[in-house]
Amino acid sequence: MQNAAVLEKQGFGQLLKIRPYLIYLSAQVITRFGDSLDSIAYSWMVYMLTGSELLMGTLFAFNFLPGLLFSLFTGTYVDRWPKKLVLALTYLSRGIVVSLTAFLYAVGSLEVWHLFLFTFLNSTLECFSRPAETSIVPRLLPKDKLLAGNSFSTSVSRSAELIGLSIAGGLIALVGISGTILVDSVTFLIAATIIAFMPNPEAAEQAEAKEASARTETEMTKTVFGDIKEALLFVKQHTLLLITTVLAMINNFCLAPLNVLQPVYVKETLGAGAGGLSVLGTALLIGMICSGLWIGRYGKSFKKSTLIMSGSILLGIGYFALGIPGHLPAWRVESAAFCMFITGFAVSMLTAPISTYLMEVTPRHMLGRIGALMTVACTAAIPVGSLITGFVAEHYSPPILFSIMGIIMMLPVIFLIRKKSFRAI
Repeated sequence: MQNAAVLEKQGFGQLLKIRPYLIYLSAQVITRFGDSLDSIAYSWMVYMLTGSELLMGTLFAFNFLPGLLFSLFTGTYVDRWPKKLVLALTYLSRGIVVSLTAFLYAVGSLEVWHLFLFTFLNSTLECFSRPAETSIVPRLLPKDKLLAGNSFSTSVSRSAELIGLSIAGGLIALVGISGTILVDSVTFLIAATIIAFMPNPEAAEQAEAKEASARTETEMTKTVFGDIKEALLFVKQHTLLLITTVLAMINNFCLAPLNVLQPVYVKETLGAGAGGLSVLGTALLIGMICSGLWIGRYGKSFKKSTLIMSGSILLGIGYFALGIPGHLPAWRVESAAFCMFITGFAVSMLTAPISTYLMEVTPRHMLGRIGALMTVACTAAIPVGSLITGFVAEHYSPPILFSIMGIIMMLPVIFLIRKKSFRAI
């Protein structure tokens, strides 16, 4: 009873009364847990199979290709299709692909070309599931609960990832790499089953859906590019949505050095090994979890613009501060972990209000397209940032790059403060 009262006070109590949202969230938590296991097991598998850092980097970059190629089109079709069905089928399909990966590796038949094929298939399926997830949440929650729902979802999902990361090593030792990857496939199958039994969030829109389904496939194909154009015009006309998209692109671009050079930073700057890398990753996740809980409790007391600008400044500070631990005589890993905690706290402070604003201003029938458009823009910044990082890292150390990128992250706030229309949201 006391725990329930605490949740009610934190602004999460009302969410616990919305059964369809809880069912959806449980599926998300299960898949995030499986993904965290897979992130460790799959990395080890790729390295053991190829033994090539270059090939690993190529495979990592290849993972973003389907998103850049297909997201606008898949987002358009997701807007037309039942979101519940899309999620159930994509989770089921991903479970099958992952289980096939585990089976081939277990029997010693997995080859490099399989890795590229399965990566392409999984990433393509994500092009359907991501816009469906973006589109389904506003159909499960009333508008005044979106910020609390997004922050709560972030905290719970990150907690599941943290648990997965903490037990991944032990699970690999117990059941092996293939067994751990198989566990990930099972989580997708469970999530698909849960979504299948979730109440239909589009029940009130069935009449409209039936009318749309009456169109032939030819008619639908003819209007796909028209729908994409409509999405582009919508973002162009909504300046604040465009601003938040550009801000997300800048942040993703600036975070590229951290994603690419973190192992180098841990080894050469902090003088630590794989354990240090794990500590930093854990600190980042804990920061995200704490931020999500804080936003759920106090977020409605602030304007979204205030949260976004504060998150940008805090993210820049945490990122900039990562350049300091290397100059300390001791406690390098611990001080870097504190910086990562700040960075993680800032990330959720940014993403929750941006996602909520997107869901609030975008018409339901366009959520898939607009969400996919933002995903394409933000995803495109990642490989660009990674490529530039590879060249610049030959001349500058990771701490210097981190500090420079931290400063760049804070610069957009100067523009945002001066824009009255942004400060009003």
